[in-house]
Amino acid sequence: MRILVTGGAGYVGSTLVPMLLDQGHKVRVYDSLRFGGHGLLPCCENRFFELHKGDVTDPVGMKAALEGVEAIVHLAAIVGYPACKKEPQVAHATNVEGTRNLLNLRKPDQKVIFASTGSIYGSVPDYICNENTPTAPITLYGETKAQAEQMILEAGNSVAYRYATAFGVSNRMRLDLMPNDFTYQAVKNRNLIVYEGGFKRTFVHVRDMARSIMFALDRWDSMKDDVYNVGHETMNFTKEDVARKILEHVDFYLHFAEVGSDADQRNYEVSYEKIRSKGFETTVDLDRGVAELVRAAKLIEFQNPFANV
Repeated sequence: MRILVTGGAGYVGSTLVPMLLDQGHKVRVYDSLRFGGHGLLPCCENRFFELHKGDVTDPVGMKAALEGVEAIVHLAAIVGYPACKKEPQVAHATNVEGTRNLLNLRKPDQKVIFASTGSIYGSVPDYICNENTPTAPITLYGETKAQAEQMILEAGNSVAYRYATAFGVSNRMRLDLMPNDFTYQAVKNRNLIVYEGGFKRTFVHVRDMARSIMFALDRWDSMKDDVYNVGHETMNFTKEDVARKILEHVDFYLHFAEVGSDADQRNYEVSYEKIRSKGFETTVDLDRGVAELVRAAKLIEFQNPFANV
């Protein structure tokens, strides 16, 4: 299959693209490369790999990228609460108008898989969210993703995935993800302060995110024109749970602060029964993912660009 991956040089894309190439797909990446493209260097040996540098808001570049592809994996976005808060206009342009631009230019027979987010549920501490739960995003990131998701589903021949909070090692690492950040601090600083440790989220490893995309492509007729939460109930953890899991792998000072707050107030649990009924199961649990992160943290020096946001 000829597949376009927007944002393919990013955290999820640099994990997904090698998997698609290994399966024999022809993969074109369309990415602005604002965070570089080193994560895709291993793909350059594959003759079925192609890169178009450009922005999803650019009609000319987007039209060229869409030429001749059968499926589109739309990952391009300003992702997460800190990044969207730092550049709100860029976030809206990329997440909303970039999606609108893609849909205006794509042909109806081109399949679209959209990376949405569980952040669109907001704060629902006393209820287990499913795909029919009313969305109530409390961050700009959640708001822009909710708008884009609605456009994707209205356009048809599409699948929207509401991912749990991503974590894990990728060729293009991110530290603005809570388990990744916590682990890095534990390894590098040997201490970690956790605010509002009772707040709960669900987590999904980046490799399972990539697997879910291939899952939809392989089962398109039974999956299309619908939205799915992606994750697993066994991966519902509080912030305290995550910190204590890291403590099983790293010796560090852990402090739960009674004063102070986390600016990102998301707090929810999610049901993943719908996608599980289709046959998809996640494969990487928190313990395994944290162990990988500990090993990776020893290899890299990384400055979180959103540490003071």
